[in-house]
Amino acid sequence: MSTQASAENTIVSGPEFPVLLRVEGDRQQAIPLISFPFTIGRRAEKHMVIADPMASRDHAEIVQMGGEYYLLDLGSKHGTYVNGSLVKRHKLVNNDRLQFGSSNDRTFAVFQFGASSQTGSSARELLSQISGLQVEKEASDLEKLAFFLEVARKLNSRGALDDVLVTLVEATLRITGAERGFVFLVGKEGDLSLAVGRNSLGDELKDDTTISHSILKDAMTSASRVIVTDTASHSDLAARQSIVAHDLRTVICMPLFRTNIAAQGQQTQPDDGPRGINGVLYLDSRLASRGLSSLSRDILNTVATEAAALIETAQLAQAEQNARLYQKELAIAATIQQRLMTVIIPEVNYAKLRARSLPCEEIGGDFYDAVLADGNLYLVLADICGKGVSAAILASILQGMIYSQLIARVPLAEIASAVNRFLCVKKLGEKYATCNVVKITPAGDCEFLNCGHVPAVRVADGKVLRPTEGNLPLGLIPTAEFETYSFKLKPRDRIVLVSDGVNEAQNREGEFFGDERLESTVLEGQDLFVAVSDFAQGAQPSDDCTTVELEYIGG
Repeated sequence: MSTQASAENTIVSGPEFPVLLRVEGDRQQAIPLISFPFTIGRRAEKHMVIADPMASRDHAEIVQMGGEYYLLDLGSKHGTYVNGSLVKRHKLVNNDRLQFGSSNDRTFAVFQFGASSQTGSSARELLSQISGLQVEKEASDLEKLAFFLEVARKLNSRGALDDVLVTLVEATLRITGAERGFVFLVGKEGDLSLAVGRNSLGDELKDDTTISHSILKDAMTSASRVIVTDTASHSDLAARQSIVAHDLRTVICMPLFRTNIAAQGQQTQPDDGPRGINGVLYLDSRLASRGLSSLSRDILNTVATEAAALIETAQLAQAEQNARLYQKELAIAATIQQRLMTVIIPEVNYAKLRARSLPCEEIGGDFYDAVLADGNLYLVLADICGKGVSAAILASILQGMIYSQLIARVPLAEIASAVNRFLCVKKLGEKYATCNVVKITPAGDCEFLNCGHVPAVRVADGKVLRPTEGNLPLGLIPTAEFETYSFKLKPRDRIVLVSDGVNEAQNREGEFFGDERLESTVLEGQDLFVAVSDFAQGAQPSDDCTTVELEYIGG
């Protein structure tokens, strides 16, 4: 006797039964194995539907033999894995780790096998419902479909949206007996676009020109929850062009109303109020179907509700996945930016130097640099207008431009003019930059360039000086001219450059750190970052914070 035959129609009973623990990120769910063979795959009729494009429609099954459980691969395209190893037949033991279609975790679910005498209330409820369906012989096909969709929603399918839609259409066709099924989704502009189409043989349908678009439009605009049409009994419909041309005898359109899953727990609008439509489930046939024409409107309402919830859950899952991928890309970009903008503080015998930058997001628009060229030390601190990716990209470009010109010993005013022309020519919208650049010679001679930036804090003879000389920010006016000013440093004099994220830092009461605290902190020689952090009292910074501090020792 084959494995399939020996295990057929076995239902586990008793206080203890095996389960698959579905692990997906930080979410877990117990799936009881109460009937054998327990089928696994992408088909809607499987005991466990996996909406993963790497999984096959008939992927695998779990059978029970002599009190033991075996996992059998059913010739899947991408394989079945247990504990990372490809298997064809495997005896399951507690804590075995099952994956279908790939040995890599990726972002899809991993299943852990085990026997358990206890499950959560939701698992017990699901077990009770499945057992009830098995013994209720009089349940109609559409009641089974509604139950399938409800269970799929409760299991919170996390698969790709396309696979969820295919599962929905195939299940609907199989149970209703319709010839063709389509799902149309509403786009951002409110127009319908074909998402999935299948016929009763499982063939993919990409052409929707032969359906009744007039009935599809009726479904979008009608106040009815579900439209059921036997065209032969409706004279106004029987004469419609598409119905006559394609000999459509039965058409069903089910608007899929948004269920606001994301806003569960909040007050919802009444059932008779206006609701948005997420899409339409469309079925048709060239033959009059007794089963379809006699469908209960209440059952169809249930089907439409559960189908809409299933699609919305998949859309939310896809949106979450896109957000995770975006965050991953952002993390990679942040790593690249940090490496590109890593500054090695040069050692000079006439000055002490320290610098630090803290972005308020994953990647920042501030940057600083310290360059030793021809025996002179150059300090740069710049702030790009805005935050996020665009500001970070521009910061990396400007850092490279300024660095290369400093190495080439281009005068500071000419560097400012070149950067200003670059930003203006590129027409970057409202993107501009402010910066401080200072040149310090071993003898303490300083040349300072300020382009719309926070004035430097200079400490000389125990007093704070805030130079007022300055220029326009870079990138505003193509013909702008730039000038520098000079001063002399004496031993123990200090220069502190900051971005506006320092003096504009706020605490929980909305109070700014301000220039007065900035100057007193610098004068007392305290760590600026510690002072700002203590002042903020845990409040989230609203801008990047960067400081560059130099103490002149003497030549």
